[in-house]
Amino acid sequence: MMKAEGDGDEMADKLKVSITNAQKELKIPTGIRLLIRKCCHAVLQTEEMQGNYEVSVSFVDEEQIHKLNKEHRGKDMPTDVLSFPTGQDGNFDIDPDTGITLLGDIALSIPAVYRQAEQYGHSNRREFAYLTVHSMLHLLGYDHEESGIARVRMREKEEDVLSRLGLQRDASYVHE
Repeated sequence: MMKAEGDGDEMADKLKVSITNAQKELKIPTGIRLLIRKCCHAVLQTEEMQGNYEVSVSFVDEEQIHKLNKEHRGKDMPTDVLSFPTGQDGNFDIDPDTGITLLGDIALSIPAVYRQAEQYGHSNRREFAYLTVHSMLHLLGYDHEESGIARVRMREKEEDVLSRLGLQRDASYVHE
């Protein structure tokens, strides 16, 4: 749990991660929901973000992610993960009733998780974590598509968070 700096009456910062399984074709392994929550927390800790946050994660199938990718990005193909930030340039929507900062939504393709884990030669757990961290960084404004430097910076952030979680890559692993 992150701690806020205060003057004596410190309050623990909170992150609410809502996870929905909107696909039925593949089983979600035990412990994955907890791993996703840990990944989301670790990104906020690494970025030294303080306050109360909320993020939504949906497990989707290939058809669902294809539709979302076409509808929101104009790309007529499936992908592995999509991020839908509520804010821009560090300014996020705030829930007026709770004061919680709404980071946005993540759509995670479960078939892609399994396929890519096998393709890259690592565990499904590592792939779930990688895609969650990657997507959280997108919610916070990181963009690997704008330039080579931005891509390297984002990869370094991803690996830093994954290493903190004990999920560092092996030397031969490269994820583009």
